[in-house]
Amino acid sequence: MSQLIYNVDDKPAFKPLIISALQQLLAIIAGTIAVPMIIGLPEMTSSAILGCGLGTLAYLLITKKKSPIILSSNFAFISALLVAKEYGYLGIILGGFFSGIVYVIFSIIIHFVGTKWIDKVLPKVVIGPVVALIGLTLAGNAVSDLTTSQSYVLESKNAYNLLALFCGLVTFITVVVCSIQKKFKTAKLVPFLIGIVFGYLIASLFSIIGYATNNNYFKIIDFSPLINNFKNISFTSFLNYPHFSLIKAIQEISEKKVLLNGLGVAKIALAFIPISLVSFSEHIADHKNLSSIVGFDILENPGLEKTLMGDGIGNIVGTTFGICPNTTYSQCIGCVAISKNASTNVTFLTAILCIGLSFFSPLIALVQTIPSCVMGGICLALYGFIAASGLKMLQGIEIGEGKNLFTVSVILVAGVGSLVLQIPTKYVDNAGTSIVLEMVEVGGIAFSLILGMITYLIGNYIEKKNEKYNDDNKEENMK
Repeated sequence: MSQLIYNVDDKPAFKPLIISALQQLLAIIAGTIAVPMIIGLPEMTSSAILGCGLGTLAYLLITKKKSPIILSSNFAFISALLVAKEYGYLGIILGGFFSGIVYVIFSIIIHFVGTKWIDKVLPKVVIGPVVALIGLTLAGNAVSDLTTSQSYVLESKNAYNLLALFCGLVTFITVVVCSIQKKFKTAKLVPFLIGIVFGYLIASLFSIIGYATNNNYFKIIDFSPLINNFKNISFTSFLNYPHFSLIKAIQEISEKKVLLNGLGVAKIALAFIPISLVSFSEHIADHKNLSSIVGFDILENPGLEKTLMGDGIGNIVGTTFGICPNTTYSQCIGCVAISKNASTNVTFLTAILCIGLSFFSPLIALVQTIPSCVMGGICLALYGFIAASGLKMLQGIEIGEGKNLFTVSVILVAGVGSLVLQIPTKYVDNAGTSIVLEMVEVGGIAFSLILGMITYLIGNYIEKKNEKYNDDNKEENMK
């Protein structure tokens, strides 16, 4: 039995409704804005918040308000978004479509076939190391951001800045302390937000010294977005519409700056689809966890096919009217467990608050001033957390067993070593030498996932053959 004060279908009074919605908003805001900042599009933070709100509304509609969870920016897609970014906003929208359509296809298959095939096609021994790989392959980006000050790079080829590293480590340690301590439950729910605030305050102190003494080494923060927002005070200084991906894509088309081509479509598909297969497993885990809190199986009512469909459509909506694919946020599950308020009315109000907040110019301008070193501190914790959660999936699995050992090995080594399959699509012969002009690359996570699945299937096949061989020998010996 669940010990909730408000269950999924309940309608809380005004005060607990507002308090719970604000708590949910605080829990997801840091993660929501982090992705566009990490991929180098800080001006799109308002779009990410808008995509979170609209994606969550789509999810609630499809699940018939039976699942109290927020959809927001998916960190697993950072590397894929960096690939899509090379092809402009049309490339990003296409990536969101690919990520969402995988969920939609799985939803349709489950509706007609059931769920027994999932563990055969995507076992934990394949998914676990791939999830770990997502965190490990992004580690270089975190370290680079952690030690970089934009103002210092302008003066020196050596981008390393000790003060930036200090600010980033303060951010990281704050996240660690908030996450581990048990006295303050609210701090445990929003460790990333508190970490950003503390890191920002330290960076501000150094920056004030830098601007006062005209020393670029100390100028960790560029305050110009905030200053420019209030330079000529007008209506848009306080309220402005988010320039989401669809608007940017339309501008690309009207200005004839479209970068997307056939080769780009293939690269984006190979970047997004494998990660969607991994996120699919995390979707199931989050809903199982939420089910244990609300006291009924959400994967039965409204059903896995409905939650997957909602998540898939939420991905597409979140990218098209935001900037990145969405995912279910475990922070929200924590909020539900601690507040004992699982009402989907709270989830609905949180989504509305996100949409409203995305139009609030001062907050967006403030977010754009967060320095890369502070986000690097967040990523130091976040990417490690992703890697650790992947390794955690391997608990209970006999790694020393042949097929499991080789499956995990090939995924980790191929992924960390950046093994790439290059398929030439256009080349010319010049003086006896073939010059490749265009190629499709299957590398990183995509190729590692494919190799892992092939290795596991081969291992399974041989294992069954061995069992049959042993059974035949036993029969012969008995004769």
